[in-house]
Amino acid sequence: MADGLISTRALIEAMLREDATIDAGELYAVADALGMGDQQVRLAIKRLVAEGRFTVAGRGRGAVLTATDATRAGIEPDREHVRLMYAQDRGEAPWDGVWHLAGFAVPEAEREARGALRDAIVALGGAPVQGGLYASAHAWEEALRETAREAGAATYLTTLSSTDLDVGGARGAAAAARLWPLDELADGHRRLADRATEALERTPDATHAERLALTVGLVAEFTRAHEPDPLLPPELLPPNWIGARARDSAARAWAALAAAEADSSLRLLRWFDAPLQPH
Repeated sequence: MADGLISTRALIEAMLREDATIDAGELYAVADALGMGDQQVRLAIKRLVAEGRFTVAGRGRGAVLTATDATRAGIEPDREHVRLMYAQDRGEAPWDGVWHLAGFAVPEAEREARGALRDAIVALGGAPVQGGLYASAHAWEEALRETAREAGAATYLTTLSSTDLDVGGARGAAAAARLWPLDELADGHRRLADRATEALERTPDATHAERLALTVGLVAEFTRAHEPDPLLPPELLPPNWIGARARDSAARAWAALAAAEADSSLRLLRWFDAPLQPH
């Protein structure tokens, strides 16, 4: 069955082995398990080679793809980000009660700089409070200042921190519920939990290609759930937050898949090993 969540490009990058190569035969087998046609994969490979992201030796299913240095550097997950998720879930990263705020007013003539700042704030999980003022529960000043310097907009950025944030009379978790779309985030984590449950149920009887397909699907769903997630501390979330439960299910599914594929050199099976472990 086709999985619309996973692009052909994402699948190819996910099939990278420890030596930065991809076995085309294995790639096509996993693509088939995901409902992707051979022609779809061939075209994606051709585009990636044209972009200089991979080189290819051989033809068809006997080919070997090799990732360029830039490709290898760009497709690993942000391990520290994943580590923070699980540390918060284990109660190892308690919130210090500090809100981090950022505001900017960039002239219309410098629209690109304004867009760069806004994109950085959103990527770091910031929520709009009002009129160009954004909030985060995590320290982000260094990253924002670096973005502002690179964009030539350092003089337009203002940052401050406070332990007293009142959003229309709401504070703490109530303020967070006003600032971030928690219902939408919860829906994404429910999909992740369902995907992890499916992977756990299917892994014991799955073929090699099917297990790799399950791994690719699980990581894609994990990414989709967490890209918009600001990783609010547990102190600012509803009790029994679905995000923590979904991550626990995902961790168990990864462990089962990695154990079943212990002889595989696929990097995807090892990406999350270190971040999942407590210090």
